[in-house]
Amino acid sequence: MEVLEQDMIGAIRQGNEGVYEQIFRKYYQSLCNYANSMIRDMDDSEEIVQNVFMTIWEKKDDLEITISLKSYLYRAVHNHCLNRIKHFKVREEYQQYATDYYDSSYHSVSETVYKNELEQKISEAIQKLPEQCRLIFKMSRFEELRYQEIADQLNLSVKTVENQIGKALKFLRTELVDYLPIILILLFEKL
Repeated sequence: MEVLEQDMIGAIRQGNEGVYEQIFRKYYQSLCNYANSMIRDMDDSEEIVQNVFMTIWEKKDDLEITISLKSYLYRAVHNHCLNRIKHFKVREEYQQYATDYYDSSYHSVSETVYKNELEQKISEAIQKLPEQCRLIFKMSRFEELRYQEIADQLNLSVKTVENQIGKALKFLRTELVDYLPIILILLFEKL
């Protein structure tokens, strides 16, 4: 690994946002293209790459990179893509299982009950978010705006939008952990 890369990794560990942003800008598009070559969905590819960078920032204190930074980033994206592919396969297998073994009339009644309860819990959890975080999350998830569009509308940096989305997702995961089985049931019934 080059001395310059070691310095950059050290700077990220110390919370240097400028270096982090420089690395993000340098590798983002090529990593998105690489992910897209594996999963054939550019939106999912962008989300994977953003998650890799968000994880690096969130875990910067424990960041240990013994290979080149570029290799590390590509390997991380590669692994995330493989996990996404596995998830798709599991979802397809479950969909087939559900189609074969579940009674559709049972689904419609139970689905409505689960859906109503889950919608209420999600709404309550979203309301607990700080105001700016809640606004950004709603714009991203409900209005389906890209991070850049949100940043432009709110006069924020894309990095701020990414951080707020990350905070919201982390908070919602914690708040809704008890409802994961319901979420999985509803997701798999829709497939």
